[in-house]
Amino acid sequence: MRDPDPCRIKLTEDTEELTESIEEKENEDLSEVEENDHVKTGEKPLSCSQSKQKDLKKRRAKKYFTCTQCGKSLTSKHRLNVHMRVHTGDKPFTCDQCGKSFTQKGKLTKHMRVHTGEKPFTCDQCGKCFTQSSRLKDHMNIHTREKLYSCDQCDKTFLWDSYLKRHLRVHSKEKPHSCHLCGKSFSYLQSLKVHQKIHTGVREYMCFVCEKTFTSANCLKLHERIHSGEKPYKCSHCDQRFSRSGNLKRHERIHTGEKPFTCVQCGKSFTQSSSLKYNLNIHTGEKQYTCDKCSKTFLRPSYLTKHLRVHSKKKPHSCYLCGKSFSRLHRLKEHQKIHTSVREYMCFVCEKTFTSAKYLKQHERIHTGEKPYKCSHCDKRFSQSGNLKTHERIHSGEKPYHCTACGKHFNQSSNLHSHTKKIHSRSSPDQHFQV
Repeated sequence: MRDPDPCRIKLTEDTEELTESIEEKENEDLSEVEENDHVKTGEKPLSCSQSKQKDLKKRRAKKYFTCTQCGKSLTSKHRLNVHMRVHTGDKPFTCDQCGKSFTQKGKLTKHMRVHTGEKPFTCDQCGKCFTQSSRLKDHMNIHTREKLYSCDQCDKTFLWDSYLKRHLRVHSKEKPHSCHLCGKSFSYLQSLKVHQKIHTGVREYMCFVCEKTFTSANCLKLHERIHSGEKPYKCSHCDQRFSRSGNLKRHERIHTGEKPFTCVQCGKSFTQSSSLKYNLNIHTGEKQYTCDKCSKTFLRPSYLTKHLRVHSKKKPHSCYLCGKSFSRLHRLKEHQKIHTSVREYMCFVCEKTFTSAKYLKQHERIHTGEKPYKCSHCDKRFSQSGNLKTHERIHSGEKPYHCTACGKHFNQSSNLHSHTKKIHSRSSPDQHFQV
Protein backbone atom coordinates (compact mmCIF):
# COMPACT_ATOMS: atom_id res chain seq x y z
CA MET A 1 0.00 0.00 0.00
CA ARG A 2 1.50 3.30 -1.07
CA ASP A 3 2.06 6.25 1.24
CA PRO A 4 -0.74 8.76 1.37
CA ASP A 5 -0.38 11.85 -0.72
CA PRO A 6 1.13 14.71 1.39
CA CYS A 7 -1.79 16.93 0.38
CA ARG A 8 -4.43 14.58 1.81
CA ILE A 9 -6.07 15.42 5.08
CA LYS A 10 -4.57 13.46 7.94
CA LEU A 11 -5.89 13.89 11.49
CA THR A 12 -2.99 13.37 13.85
CA GLU A 13 -3.39 13.31 17.64
CA ASP A 14 -2.44 16.99 17.80
CA THR A 15 -4.91 17.83 15.05
CA GLU A 16 -7.65 15.83 16.77
CA GLU A 17 -7.03 17.65 20.04
CA LEU A 18 -7.14 20.95 18.15
CA THR A 19 -10.38 19.93 16.42
CA GLU A 20 -11.95 18.85 19.72
CA SER A 21 -11.08 22.16 21.36
CA ILE A 22 -12.53 24.04 18.38
CA GLU A 23 -15.69 21.92 18.52
CA GLU A 24 -16.10 22.55 22.26
CA LYS A 25 -15.79 26.28 21.72
CA GLU A 26 -18.22 26.17 18.80
CA ASN A 27 -20.72 24.04 20.76
CA GLU A 28 -20.64 26.66 23.52
CA ASP A 29 -21.24 29.38 20.95
CA LEU A 30 -24.05 27.34 19.34
CA SER A 31 -25.70 26.79 22.74
CA GLU A 32 -25.50 30.51 23.40
CA VAL A 33 -27.07 31.22 20.03
CA GLU A 34 -29.85 28.64 20.67
CA GLU A 35 -30.59 30.19 24.05
CA ASN A 36 -30.85 33.60 22.47
CA ASP A 37 -33.01 32.12 19.72
CA HIS A 38 -35.42 30.46 22.20
CA VAL A 39 -38.38 32.76 21.68
CA LYS A 40 -42.00 32.66 22.62
CA THR A 41 -44.50 30.78 20.49
CA GLY A 42 -45.41 32.67 17.37
CA GLU A 43 -42.20 34.74 17.24
CA LYS A 44 -39.79 34.31 14.33
CA PRO A 45 -36.07 33.62 14.99
CA LEU A 46 -33.71 36.57 14.42
CA SER A 47 -31.92 36.45 11.10
CA CYS A 48 -28.59 37.58 12.67
CA SER A 49 -28.56 34.47 14.88
CA GLN A 50 -29.19 32.25 11.88
CA SER A 51 -26.24 33.89 10.17
CA LYS A 52 -24.04 33.26 13.22
CA GLN A 53 -25.06 29.60 13.30
CA LYS A 54 -24.17 29.25 9.65
CA ASP A 55 -20.72 30.85 10.19
CA LEU A 56 -19.97 28.52 13.10
CA LYS A 57 -20.88 25.47 11.03
CA LYS A 58 -18.52 26.66 8.30
CA ARG A 59 -15.73 27.05 10.85
CA ARG A 60 -16.41 23.53 12.14
CA ALA A 61 -16.10 22.18 8.60
CA LYS A 62 -12.73 23.93 8.02
CA LYS A 63 -10.03 21.56 6.74
CA TYR A 64 -6.47 21.23 8.04
CA PHE A 65 -3.80 19.95 5.67
CA THR A 66 -1.21 17.95 7.58
CA CYS A 67 2.38 17.22 6.54
CA THR A 68 3.02 13.46 6.52
CA GLN A 69 6.73 14.08 7.26
CA CYS A 70 6.61 16.14 10.46
CA GLY A 71 2.91 16.35 11.39
CA LYS A 72 2.65 20.13 10.97
CA SER A 73 -0.87 21.32 10.08
CA LEU A 74 -1.53 24.07 7.58
CA THR A 75 -4.73 25.87 6.57
CA SER A 76 -4.43 25.48 2.78
CA LYS A 77 -3.13 23.06 0.21
CA HIS A 78 -0.86 25.76 -1.23
CA ARG A 79 0.81 26.35 2.14
CA LEU A 80 1.32 22.62 2.53
CA ASN A 81 2.96 22.42 -0.90
CA VAL A 82 5.32 25.28 0.01
CA HIS A 83 6.09 23.66 3.37
CA MET A 84 6.93 20.30 1.73
CA ARG A 85 9.91 21.98 0.01
CA VAL A 86 11.59 22.05 3.44
CA HIS A 87 11.69 18.24 3.32
CA THR A 88 12.28 17.73 -0.41
CA GLY A 89 14.88 20.49 -0.78
CA ASP A 90 13.05 21.75 -3.87
CA LYS A 91 13.96 25.36 -4.76
CA PRO A 92 12.03 26.22 -7.93
CA PHE A 93 12.81 29.97 -8.00
CA THR A 94 16.30 30.75 -9.38
CA CYS A 95 18.13 34.08 -9.69
CA ASP A 96 19.15 34.74 -13.30
CA GLN A 97 22.08 36.89 -12.11
CA CYS A 98 24.01 34.52 -9.82
CA GLY A 99 22.13 31.19 -10.03
CA LYS A 100 21.08 31.11 -6.36
CA SER A 101 17.78 29.24 -5.79
CA PHE A 102 14.92 29.81 -3.34
CA THR A 103 11.88 27.92 -2.04
CA GLN A 104 9.53 30.90 -2.40
CA LYS A 105 9.07 33.61 -5.01
CA GLY A 106 9.02 36.32 -2.32
CA LYS A 107 12.49 35.33 -1.17
CA LEU A 108 13.77 35.56 -4.75
CA THR A 109 12.22 39.03 -5.06
CA LYS A 110 14.07 40.17 -1.90
CA HIS A 111 17.32 38.63 -3.15
CA MET A 112 17.12 40.41 -6.53
CA ARG A 113 17.44 43.74 -4.70
CA VAL A 114 21.04 42.74 -3.90
CA HIS A 115 21.79 42.94 -7.64
CA THR A 116 19.53 45.87 -8.59
CA GLY A 117 20.34 48.01 -5.56
CA GLU A 118 16.62 48.72 -5.08
CA LYS A 119 15.71 49.89 -1.56
CA PRO A 120 11.94 50.46 -1.42
CA PHE A 121 11.60 50.88 2.37
CA THR A 122 12.47 54.37 3.67
CA CYS A 123 12.92 55.59 7.25
CA ASP A 124 10.72 58.66 7.91
CA GLN A 125 13.15 59.83 10.61
CA CYS A 126 16.43 60.07 8.67
CA GLY A 127 15.55 59.11 5.09
CA LYS A 128 17.71 55.99 4.97
CA CYS A 129 16.46 53.28 2.59
CA PHE A 130 16.42 49.50 2.98
CA THR A 131 15.89 46.42 0.81
CA GLN A 132 13.57 44.73 3.33
CA SER A 133 10.84 45.95 5.67
CA SER A 134 12.40 43.94 8.51
CA ARG A 135 15.64 45.88 8.08
CA LEU A 136 13.68 49.14 8.35
CA LYS A 137 12.06 47.91 11.59
CA ASP A 138 15.48 47.04 12.97
CA HIS A 139 16.77 50.46 12.00
CA MET A 140 13.83 52.32 13.62
CA ASN A 141 14.90 51.00 17.01
CA ILE A 142 18.15 52.94 16.60
CA HIS A 143 16.06 56.12 16.83
CA THR A 144 13.82 54.95 19.68
CA ARG A 145 16.62 53.04 21.55
CA GLU A 146 13.89 50.95 23.20
CA LYS A 147 15.10 47.59 24.52
CA LEU A 148 12.37 45.57 26.25
CA TYR A 149 14.10 42.23 26.77
CA SER A 150 16.75 41.77 29.49
CA CYS A 151 19.12 38.86 30.11
CA ASP A 152 18.79 37.52 33.66
CA GLN A 153 22.45 36.40 33.55
CA CYS A 154 24.20 39.67 32.74
CA ASP A 155 21.42 42.33 32.55
CA LYS A 156 22.18 42.97 28.88
CA THR A 157 19.12 44.34 27.05
CA PHE A 158 17.78 43.55 23.58
CA LEU A 159 15.32 44.97 21.10
CA TRP A 160 13.64 41.62 20.38
CA ASP A 161 12.91 38.39 22.17
CA SER A 162 14.66 36.42 19.41
CA TYR A 163 17.89 38.39 20.02
CA LEU A 164 17.70 37.57 23.72
CA LYS A 165 17.27 33.84 22.98
CA ARG A 166 20.32 33.85 20.70
CA HIS A 167 22.32 35.77 23.31
CA LEU A 168 21.57 33.18 26.02
CA ARG A 169 23.76 30.71 24.11
CA VAL A 170 26.74 32.84 25.16
CA HIS A 171 26.10 31.81 28.76
CA SER A 172 25.22 28.18 28.01
CA LYS A 173 28.31 27.85 25.73
CA GLU A 174 26.04 25.92 23.36
CA LYS A 175 27.39 25.69 19.80
CA PRO A 176 25.12 23.25 17.95
CA HIS A 177 26.16 24.17 14.39
CA SER A 178 29.45 22.64 13.11
CA CYS A 179 31.31 23.12 9.83
CA HIS A 180 31.70 19.76 8.05
CA LEU A 181 34.91 20.96 6.37
CA CYS A 182 37.01 22.18 9.33
CA GLY A 183 34.95 21.18 12.39
CA LYS A 184 34.58 24.71 13.78
CA SER A 185 31.37 25.14 15.80
CA PHE A 186 28.99 28.09 16.05
CA SER A 187 26.13 29.19 18.29
CA TYR A 188 24.06 30.41 15.35
CA LEU A 189 23.24 28.76 12.04
CA GLN A 190 23.69 32.06 10.22
CA SER A 191 27.26 32.35 11.57
CA LEU A 192 28.00 28.86 10.23
CA LYS A 193 26.63 29.79 6.78
CA VAL A 194 28.79 32.93 6.65
CA HIS A 195 31.84 30.91 7.79
CA GLN A 196 31.34 28.24 5.10
CA LYS A 197 31.70 30.90 2.41
CA ILE A 198 35.37 31.11 3.44
CA HIS A 199 35.77 27.56 2.12
CA THR A 200 33.60 28.02 -0.98
CA GLY A 201 34.90 31.47 -1.88
CA VAL A 202 31.34 32.75 -2.45
CA ARG A 203 31.14 36.54 -2.02
CA GLU A 204 27.71 37.41 -3.38
CA TYR A 205 27.26 40.90 -1.89
CA MET A 206 28.91 43.69 -3.87
CA CYS A 207 29.43 47.38 -3.09
CA PHE A 208 28.10 49.47 -5.98
CA VAL A 209 30.61 52.26 -5.24
CA CYS A 210 33.96 50.42 -5.24
CA GLU A 211 32.81 46.93 -6.39
CA LYS A 212 34.35 45.23 -3.36
CA THR A 213 32.56 41.95 -2.53
CA PHE A 214 31.49 40.47 0.81
CA THR A 215 30.24 37.17 2.21
CA SER A 216 27.21 38.66 4.00
CA ALA A 217 24.75 41.54 3.71
CA ASN A 218 25.77 42.74 7.17
CA CYS A 219 29.45 43.05 6.16
CA LEU A 220 28.40 44.96 3.04
CA LYS A 221 26.17 47.24 5.12
CA LEU A 222 29.03 48.09 7.49
CA HIS A 223 31.38 48.70 4.54
CA GLU A 224 28.95 51.08 2.79
CA ARG A 225 29.17 53.45 5.75
CA ILE A 226 32.79 54.14 4.73
CA HIS A 227 31.46 55.75 1.54
CA SER A 228 28.33 57.36 3.02
CA GLY A 229 30.03 58.58 6.20
CA GLU A 230 26.97 57.43 8.12
CA LYS A 231 27.45 57.10 11.89
CA PRO A 232 24.05 56.09 13.32
CA TYR A 233 25.29 55.25 16.82
CA LYS A 234 25.64 58.25 19.14
CA CYS A 235 27.20 58.21 22.59
CA SER A 236 24.67 59.05 25.33
CA HIS A 237 27.41 60.78 27.36
CA CYS A 238 29.07 62.96 24.69
CA ASP A 239 28.53 63.98 21.05
CA GLN A 240 30.80 61.34 19.50
CA ARG A 241 29.19 59.10 16.88
CA PHE A 242 30.14 55.70 15.47
CA SER A 243 29.43 53.63 12.36
CA ARG A 244 29.22 50.38 14.37
CA SER A 245 27.33 49.54 17.54
CA GLY A 246 30.32 47.58 18.89
CA ASN A 247 32.54 50.66 18.67
CA LEU A 248 29.91 52.67 20.55
CA LYS A 249 29.76 50.06 23.34
CA ARG A 250 33.54 50.11 23.74
CA HIS A 251 33.60 53.91 23.75
CA GLU A 252 30.86 54.23 26.40
CA ARG A 253 32.97 52.16 28.79
CA ILE A 254 35.32 55.16 28.93
CA HIS A 255 32.49 57.10 30.58
CA THR A 256 31.04 54.30 32.72
CA GLY A 257 34.35 52.74 33.77
CA GLU A 258 32.90 49.29 33.02
CA LYS A 259 35.49 46.51 32.56
CA PRO A 260 33.60 43.29 31.71
CA PHE A 261 36.59 41.16 30.69
CA THR A 262 38.53 39.65 33.62
CA CYS A 263 41.81 37.71 33.57
CA VAL A 264 41.56 34.36 35.40
CA GLN A 265 45.31 34.49 36.11
CA CYS A 266 45.64 37.82 37.92
CA GLY A 267 42.05 39.04 38.31
CA LYS A 268 42.67 42.20 36.30
CA SER A 269 39.68 43.53 34.34
CA PHE A 270 39.59 45.14 30.90
CA THR A 271 37.22 47.18 28.77
CA GLN A 272 37.96 45.13 25.63
CA SER A 273 38.36 41.40 24.98
CA SER A 274 41.46 42.12 22.85
CA SER A 275 43.14 43.73 25.88
CA LEU A 276 42.37 40.62 27.93
CA LYS A 277 43.98 38.39 25.27
CA TYR A 278 47.03 40.61 25.27
CA ASN A 279 47.21 40.37 29.07
CA LEU A 280 47.03 36.56 28.96
CA ASN A 281 50.04 36.51 26.63
CA ILE A 282 51.98 38.48 29.25
CA HIS A 283 51.44 35.57 31.65
CA THR A 284 52.36 32.89 29.11
CA GLY A 285 55.16 34.93 27.55
CA GLU A 286 54.30 33.41 24.18
CA LYS A 287 55.41 35.42 21.16
CA GLN A 288 54.88 33.51 17.93
CA TYR A 289 55.73 36.18 15.35
CA THR A 290 59.38 37.00 14.64
CA CYS A 291 60.91 39.82 12.60
CA ASP A 292 63.32 38.46 9.96
CA LYS A 293 65.34 41.69 10.12
CA CYS A 294 66.20 41.90 13.81
CA SER A 295 64.70 38.68 15.32
CA LYS A 296 62.38 40.70 17.58
CA THR A 297 59.28 38.68 18.51
CA PHE A 298 55.64 39.79 18.80
CA LEU A 299 52.40 38.54 20.29
CA ARG A 300 50.31 39.23 17.17
CA PRO A 301 50.96 39.37 13.40
CA SER A 302 49.57 42.92 13.27
CA TYR A 303 52.27 44.04 15.72
CA LEU A 304 54.92 42.51 13.48
CA THR A 305 53.50 44.26 10.41
CA LYS A 306 53.64 47.62 12.20
CA HIS A 307 57.16 46.93 13.45
CA LEU A 308 58.48 46.26 9.93
CA ARG A 309 57.94 49.94 9.14
CA VAL A 310 60.83 50.69 11.52
CA HIS A 311 63.17 48.92 9.09
CA SER A 312 61.60 50.35 5.93
CA LYS A 313 61.64 53.89 7.42
CA LYS A 314 58.26 54.38 5.78
CA LYS A 315 56.13 57.13 7.39
CA PRO A 316 53.02 57.47 5.23
CA HIS A 317 50.94 59.47 7.71
CA SER A 318 51.65 63.23 7.86
CA CYS A 319 50.18 65.95 10.06
CA TYR A 320 48.60 68.65 7.88
CA LEU A 321 49.23 71.27 10.61
CA CYS A 322 52.95 70.87 11.27
CA GLY A 323 54.11 68.36 8.64
CA LYS A 324 55.42 65.77 11.10
CA SER A 325 55.20 62.22 9.70
CA PHE A 326 54.35 58.93 11.40
CA SER A 327 54.63 55.26 10.50
CA ARG A 328 51.24 54.46 12.09
CA LEU A 329 47.89 56.18 11.66
CA HIS A 330 46.95 56.03 15.34
CA ARG A 331 50.21 57.82 16.21
CA LEU A 332 49.20 60.65 13.86
CA LYS A 333 45.75 60.81 15.48
CA GLU A 334 47.33 61.00 18.94
CA HIS A 335 49.73 63.70 17.73
CA GLN A 336 46.94 65.83 16.23
CA LYS A 337 45.29 66.04 19.66
CA ILE A 338 48.26 68.21 20.67
CA HIS A 339 47.03 70.81 18.16
CA THR A 340 43.31 70.42 18.97
CA SER A 341 43.82 70.07 22.75
CA VAL A 342 41.35 67.16 22.79
CA ARG A 343 41.92 65.03 25.90
CA GLU A 344 38.93 62.69 26.01
CA TYR A 345 40.30 60.07 28.42
CA MET A 346 39.89 61.00 32.10
CA CYS A 347 41.18 59.34 35.27
CA PHE A 348 38.26 58.71 37.65
CA VAL A 349 40.56 59.06 40.68
CA CYS A 350 42.29 62.42 40.13
CA GLU A 351 40.35 63.65 37.04
CA LYS A 352 43.54 64.14 35.04
CA THR A 353 42.90 63.89 31.28
CA PHE A 354 44.89 62.21 28.52
CA THR A 355 44.97 62.10 24.73
CA SER A 356 44.82 58.30 24.49
CA ALA A 357 43.53 55.25 26.38
CA LYS A 358 47.08 53.92 26.52
CA TYR A 359 48.38 56.96 28.45
CA LEU A 360 45.39 56.81 30.80
CA LYS A 361 46.04 53.10 31.42
CA GLN A 362 49.67 53.77 32.29
CA HIS A 363 48.69 56.65 34.57
CA GLU A 364 46.09 54.59 36.48
CA ARG A 365 48.88 52.27 37.67
CA ILE A 366 50.16 55.15 39.80
CA HIS A 367 46.94 54.92 41.84
CA THR A 368 46.57 51.14 41.82
CA GLY A 369 50.25 50.36 42.33
CA GLU A 370 49.90 47.69 39.67
CA LYS A 371 53.12 46.37 38.16
CA PRO A 372 52.17 43.69 35.62
CA TYR A 373 55.60 43.30 34.02
CA LYS A 374 57.91 40.95 35.97
CA CYS A 375 61.58 40.40 35.26
CA SER A 376 62.33 36.83 34.17
CA HIS A 377 65.72 36.95 35.96
CA CYS A 378 64.74 38.44 39.34
CA ASP A 379 61.61 39.36 41.31
CA LYS A 380 61.54 43.00 40.32
CA ARG A 381 58.32 44.25 38.71
CA PHE A 382 57.46 47.26 36.55
CA SER A 383 54.39 49.27 35.60
CA GLN A 384 55.49 49.70 31.97
CA SER A 385 56.89 47.17 29.49
CA GLY A 386 59.56 49.63 28.32
CA ASN A 387 60.99 49.88 31.83
CA LEU A 388 61.12 46.07 32.04
CA LYS A 389 63.06 45.84 28.76
CA THR A 390 65.55 48.43 29.96
CA HIS A 391 65.99 46.60 33.28
CA GLU A 392 66.51 43.17 31.70
CA ARG A 393 69.54 44.51 29.82
CA ILE A 394 71.29 44.63 33.20
CA HIS A 395 71.01 40.82 33.35
CA SER A 396 71.61 40.12 29.66
CA GLY A 397 74.40 42.67 29.24
CA GLU A 398 72.78 43.85 26.01
CA LYS A 399 73.83 47.34 24.88
CA PRO A 400 71.96 48.08 21.65
CA TYR A 401 72.87 51.81 21.42
CA HIS A 402 76.40 52.67 20.27
CA CYS A 403 78.23 55.85 19.49
CA THR A 404 79.47 56.06 15.90
CA ALA A 405 82.25 58.45 16.93
CA CYS A 406 84.07 56.24 19.46
CA GLY A 407 82.23 52.91 19.26
CA LYS A 408 81.14 52.85 22.89
CA HIS A 409 77.90 50.93 23.62
CA PHE A 410 75.04 51.77 25.98
CA ASN A 411 71.96 49.94 27.31
CA GLN A 412 69.73 53.05 27.13
CA SER A 413 69.29 55.70 24.45
CA SER A 414 69.37 58.42 27.15
CA ASN A 415 72.84 57.30 28.23
CA LEU A 416 74.05 57.54 24.64
CA HIS A 417 72.63 61.06 24.32
CA SER A 418 74.35 62.11 27.56
CA HIS A 419 77.62 60.61 26.30
CA THR A 420 77.53 62.44 22.95
CA LYS A 421 76.62 65.71 24.66
CA LYS A 422 79.51 65.54 27.13
CA ILE A 423 82.25 63.85 25.10
CA HIS A 424 81.42 64.78 21.49
CA SER A 425 79.58 68.06 22.12
CA ARG A 426 81.29 69.96 19.29
CA SER A 427 79.48 67.93 16.61
CA SER A 428 75.79 67.16 16.29
CA PRO A 429 74.70 64.39 18.68
CA ASP A 430 72.53 62.88 15.94
CA GLN A 431 75.65 62.05 13.93
CA HIS A 432 76.83 59.65 16.64
CA PHE A 433 73.52 57.95 17.48
CA GLN A 434 72.94 54.48 16.07
CA VAL A 435 70.97 51.43 17.18
